[in-house]
Amino acid sequence: MRLITKLFAVTAILLPVAAQAMTVQEFLNKADALKAQGVLALASPDIALLRDEVKAAGAAYRADLARDAAAGKKPSSCPPPVGKTGITSDEIIKEFRALPPAQRKLSVKQAWVGLMTKRYPC
Repeated sequence: MRLITKLFAVTAILLPVAAQAMTVQEFLNKADALKAQGVLALASPDIALLRDEVKAAGAAYRADLARDAAAGKKPSSCPPPVGKTGITSDEIIKEFRALPPAQRKLSVKQAWVGLMTKRYPC
């Protein structure tokens, strides 16, 4: 019984942290740390973490576009179909680095929306 209680306590502590959106600055810090590791970075779970963060931002962005379209609202941007944007990780990092320090507090999702709006205007 004590083990179950401890597991619930640990889960309760970790869930809010996991649910928080990653900021652009956190993303860049992790990307820099990976770059510093060189080829050893390939074994790091942070690669998947960053990839999943961008995928989640893209999925949320597309869901917002679909919701706006269903509501009859004008889209904020007109991207190509999923998988056809051709944006590389280097381009994402470059765009995020171009943000002023104050805007690096934005979530990756918010920065992704800005990138898409800039890159694919309607």
